[in-house]
Amino acid sequence: MNYRNLTDTERLTLQQNDCWAEDWQRIMVAEEGFQADRLRRVAFYGEVKLGSFLSEVEVSKGFFKRTGVYDATLRNVSVGDECLIERIGGYINNYTIGQGCVISNVSLMETTEGATYGENHTIAVLNEAGDGNVISFHGLNSQLAAFMVKYEQDKDLRNALRRLIAEELTRTTCERGTLGENVKITNTTEIINTVVHANCEIAGANRLSDCTIMSSENSSVYIGVGVICENTIIGEGTSITNSAKLQDCFVGEACQITNGFSASQSVFFANSHFANGEACAAFCGPFSASHHKSTLLIGGMFSFYNAGSATNFSNHAYKMGPLHWGILERGTKTASGSHLLMPAKIGAFSVCIGKITTYPDTTCLPFSYVIGSNEGVSIVPGRNLTTVGVFRDIHKWRKRDLRPLDTQKSIINFDWLSPYTAMQIWEGKQILEQLIAIGGQNSACYQYAGMTIKHSSLVKGIAYYDLALRLYIGEMCKRATEGNYTDDTNERPLTDRWSDLGGFLLPEDEEFQILSDIKDGSLETIEDVLERFTTLHQGYDKAQWGWTRSLIKAYYGIDEISTINYQTIAKDYATAHKQWIEEIEKDAQREFALGDVDEHVLEDFLAKLEKEKQVYD
Repeated sequence: MNYRNLTDTERLTLQQNDCWAEDWQRIMVAEEGFQADRLRRVAFYGEVKLGSFLSEVEVSKGFFKRTGVYDATLRNVSVGDECLIERIGGYINNYTIGQGCVISNVSLMETTEGATYGENHTIAVLNEAGDGNVISFHGLNSQLAAFMVKYEQDKDLRNALRRLIAEELTRTTCERGTLGENVKITNTTEIINTVVHANCEIAGANRLSDCTIMSSENSSVYIGVGVICENTIIGEGTSITNSAKLQDCFVGEACQITNGFSASQSVFFANSHFANGEACAAFCGPFSASHHKSTLLIGGMFSFYNAGSATNFSNHAYKMGPLHWGILERGTKTASGSHLLMPAKIGAFSVCIGKITTYPDTTCLPFSYVIGSNEGVSIVPGRNLTTVGVFRDIHKWRKRDLRPLDTQKSIINFDWLSPYTAMQIWEGKQILEQLIAIGGQNSACYQYAGMTIKHSSLVKGIAYYDLALRLYIGEMCKRATEGNYTDDTNERPLTDRWSDLGGFLLPEDEEFQILSDIKDGSLETIEDVLERFTTLHQGYDKAQWGWTRSLIKAYYGIDEISTINYQTIAKDYATAHKQWIEEIEKDAQREFALGDVDEHVLEDFLAKLEKEKQVYD
């Protein structure tokens, strides 16, 4: 924008409108469109630039006001075209304000020396008393954050990442606080050292200090009444409302934090929803949720997770009706030494019932019920594979992704059966078979990792895992055929492990390569690191198929996969899918028989199962 000095006539008009300037020569205005009569009772300090004031802005639905500046004190401020600034109780100091902004009834907006806008500070995730391990900055996503946590003891990695992030911030950090275009701030007390991107609305907040709010035209951010945010970055499409309080946090895309929820030293990623409770040193990956006043998430790492109150960890195990039991979903784990109502890392999609404390790492019995009682702890292996709750979850996550395509920073893999879970299922099946081989066919129960498995549960567990493997293998063959990548170009050994980095699945060797490339400088910028994650995600299907080929050979006991094998796999898949749906139908009928579900709910669910049959028949 081109600016000029005030004319004598404009200066006189301003003075007649009770405006005052420390130095009129330092007041610059737009060459075209500036109207002096649109400013009243304004005090100018330092260098102030004013845009055009020719139009009206909508301050409420159907209510338009003339643009201009009324009842305000401005110091070292640049105001874009067609803004409305009114009733500033204190002052606006050291700010750049984009065009079309509305700032009404605000006490204070200021940028002070040394402002960081919430960037480049460390968050102490998983250990509230420890050193910070996640470096917060505007480009952070769940993958990079999980990577930082996983390798927090690697000083070379930490130093390299800190350098790359510092270089990025040197390039992008503003000299002073800014408001993007069409920002609306009303009835708010303090905005200190905060960058607010375009189309954000802040209404009734108490205090925003050292924050970056990454709103955009297609994915706006809303900050509501009573909110306090300090040293926090807020991602696109997020809403923070109803007296929520955040300190030293990072909030990713399309999250909702509301109803007095408070958090410190925590990170929240895509589509997470938190209300009423509290979080401290928590890693809340994609689709994490907590709604209860009594819930405290502390020192835990969660993903696709719904926390409950007291002994209720989630609703996913308990199907269609009232919410009673809990499921520990993919990626859920705890900090060492913490005590929760679950065994640490019991495996993907494991359910716990009853009050139990952490146990050693037992990752190889996934989709299991873990039941605590006075007599001890027992496992029902694989039982959760055929429940209504898991079926519901498989279909709901994609529908609940509220992020526009251009703001999906965190990578989310929605596969419920993947190399990450299939490996655990394969190993779980082998463990159960070994327990029978060692304990004999006639044992009433078996011991595993200090827990008890009944004979009947063990036999059914083997059948459940076998069912899941046939479902997985059949689905992968179908994908590979449709995608035309059935050859063995990228075949991976069955012993290859896979990682889940905040919702992103990748082979461990690729993860180790990222680690090495960051430390040796092969990845030269933080954008290079993020692009590597994206590239690996784009190659997921082929990498998955490469590992699955090895699983097929091991499962079917063959050296090569022939046309006849594919025919067998297709037949096994069809049988397994039919059996899976039938088991889920039985689970739904059992719940209905308990009287907890209305008949129309059951009928709606059975209709969904019928559609599932038609898709795969």
